[in-house]
Amino acid sequence: MKLGIVTIPHPLKSTDPRAVIDGIVEFGRRVEALGFDGLWVTDAFGRGRPTLDPLILLGALCGETKRIELGTCVVQIPLRHPVEHAHRVQTLNLLSGGRLRFGVGSGSTQADFDAVEADYDKRFKTLPAYLEVMRKVWAGEGVYGPALTVWPGTDGGPQVLLGAWRSPRWINLAAHHLQGWIGSGIYSEWDDFKIGIDMYRQAGGKRVVLANIFTDLRPEPAPNPMAQRAKISLYCPPAEARERLKRLADMGVDDALLVCPFDAPDQLEPMRELWS
Repeated sequence: MKLGIVTIPHPLKSTDPRAVIDGIVEFGRRVEALGFDGLWVTDAFGRGRPTLDPLILLGALCGETKRIELGTCVVQIPLRHPVEHAHRVQTLNLLSGGRLRFGVGSGSTQADFDAVEADYDKRFKTLPAYLEVMRKVWAGEGVYGPALTVWPGTDGGPQVLLGAWRSPRWINLAAHHLQGWIGSGIYSEWDDFKIGIDMYRQAGGKRVVLANIFTDLRPEPAPNPMAQRAKISLYCPPAEARERLKRLADMGVDDALLVCPFDAPDQLEPMRELWS
């Protein structure tokens, strides 16, 4: 099982914007130097707190890393125009040297949709329709008008992984048309996630990712409302964390993505020691 890191940047004590930028760049370098397999970011902007655009954030890390995967877990596809979105994703895939892993989903928070006047109730229909448009763009096909000329070397687009519940509709989409399925440590119960893995494998799916595994190995973990309601987390001593990771590996998880507190990058070292 591979081990990746999820970072959710937030303003630090310093009001200097460079402090956040420098922190993100140093964080990415550290993730790569420690031997993690990837660095992943989330997507949100209507939640009442400052956030950063995931594609631009990963773009800043393309030139600062050379080996690790750069992924999204997950981008809310219905919130952006699919042709323009496909163009930006193609650009990021080029800048990363093909290391982009484009995790996508329908979206789960109405506030994000309201912020851009997107239809929240139609998101489950919009997701596959927009993904098909993006696929055509990456193939050099016109959709609504002239085709976008595909940049050499980016034909076909990046690897796309679907973050979704384990319903047959989404499992089959991920297994038959995409390159992976992403579960959530926040919402996935252990036993239910195992059922989803089995369904995905039976459908022919190749890559299972469990994202957003909130992790804090300190004797007194920092308060975190999201972590407190997470179904699968590593808010525990290191020995227990190793057992939980082994359980995930035995279930058939290919990639475990641990959320490292953005203001505690020193936790990356003990997190790396959990699994090798």
